[in-house]
Amino acid sequence: MITPTPLMHLVAGVWGFKTLAVGVEFGLFTRLAGGRTVTVAQAAAEFGLDERPADLLLSASASLGLLERAGDGYRNSALAEQFLVEGQPYYFGAQVRYSDLRTYLPWHRVGEALRGNRPLTWDPQQQDSLFDTTDPELVAQFWDAMFATSRFTARALADAYDFGAHRRLLDVGGGAGAFPIEFCLRLPQLRATILDLPHVCVRAGERIAEAGLTDRIGTVAGDFLADPALPDGHDVILLSMILHDWDEPTNRALLAKCFAALPPGGVIVISELLLNDERTGPPEAALMGMNMLVETEGGKNYSGAEYRAWLTDVGFVDVRTVPFEAPGANGAVLARRP
Repeated sequence: MITPTPLMHLVAGVWGFKTLAVGVEFGLFTRLAGGRTVTVAQAAAEFGLDERPADLLLSASASLGLLERAGDGYRNSALAEQFLVEGQPYYFGAQVRYSDLRTYLPWHRVGEALRGNRPLTWDPQQQDSLFDTTDPELVAQFWDAMFATSRFTARALADAYDFGAHRRLLDVGGGAGAFPIEFCLRLPQLRATILDLPHVCVRAGERIAEAGLTDRIGTVAGDFLADPALPDGHDVILLSMILHDWDEPTNRALLAKCFAALPPGGVIVISELLLNDERTGPPEAALMGMNMLVETEGGKNYSGAEYRAWLTDVGFVDVRTVPFEAPGANGAVLARRP
């Protein structure tokens, strides 16, 4: 029998996110790092709450798999211990905070975005794109969020595709450098260049220095859409979570630049949340497409078939898709310049 229960699960989705977000806001998971356990009374005292809301927060967090019971108290689950404790290598709290502060309120007006076909998180009359800003707070929040998502996605991509055959990587729109950092930590022979806007390169330089990789990862300030050509001298080009920001003509033009910048035998890697060829899912890709409606002028999530067609039209060969599972991507489309 069909019931409305799946619809209620959708209704309650925002409740789950907000429970996660307030736990990050309160520093709950960081306070419980290292196996520490707190009772409801202890949590109430630490957070300045009455016992009823403290009890509800802890039990709801446990129901979501973020905490687990330990005697009379609660402690971090393995998931929270690894990804929600500040200072951990793959800390995901920055993505949670950015989504809570910058994305969720505009999503309440998604009908407006549908009717007007225009973004809600920035004003196209004032900026060229979402990324055209020097607001230090927004820059920090956005790139910290992207780094949090990209660092583990880079790890998953490196497991799925062997970059060991390459010597020089160009990360187009590489942000704070999560992918080159992860790859270079694994592969001592690899050198990398990040191409991004000037203020983003500053952020990337800080992350690269923290990782101790300033001798192997460099930055080039530029605009991959406006610049007539991409930096050459690289045998692999990465486009990670880039093409979903733009429309098809823009993406085709960028892929042509990638083709021109690669030597014969060079490889392009497109890492994205890919829709299936029927464009019916998976939900994480389709919903990210809806998010592109809220955040970009022409962006959407594309299927593997669309990427394969564009790459072939540009001149790439040996096009294939490598699936994997990560926060920012579910696969990579790869192709070679003949």
